[in-house]
Amino acid sequence: MPSSAPQPEQLHFSSDGRTPNSPHPVLVYRQLPLAGSDYASAFENLFNSHLWPAQWRAGVYDYHHFHSTAHEVLGVSRGSARLMLGGEQGQEVDVAAGDALVLPAGTGHCQLSASADFEVVGGYPVDQQYDLLRPDEGRHDEARARAEQVGVPVSDPVAGTQGALVALWRRE
Repeated sequence: MPSSAPQPEQLHFSSDGRTPNSPHPVLVYRQLPLAGSDYASAFENLFNSHLWPAQWRAGVYDYHHFHSTAHEVLGVSRGSARLMLGGEQGQEVDVAAGDALVLPAGTGHCQLSASADFEVVGGYPVDQQYDLLRPDEGRHDEARARAEQVGVPVSDPVAGTQGALVALWRRE
């Protein structure tokens, strides 16, 4: 990604007692200058080049969930959607083709609505394996402890080692 890559929006979420969230901000990159019309392949190449290998193409689950063992990047390759980030009492965010979201471990997310053609490319840092958990008061503390142990990646999945993630997440 060239140095002209847009700066991401930063969204901050704290624990709600059911979803741990993270002290690191969610990063939302808007309308990235992707090459060509095949955004899915462009996102896969971009994420792979920054050590966040793309692992799937699909939608976002329509129930609240989070990953306590890995950070996640979502590149919107087609369509548009309204997502809820930060858990059941979080913030609604509209996304469209060309946007990318970087979710730190523990961050709740859920698809509220989407266009029929909505698709995201999902990836995780090369050394991390994701789990899939739903908000739960009884398991919150152990999930939060796991999420807090997930290391900060060496690079931002969109902008590499000079990207916003590296600077923002390391100073948190």
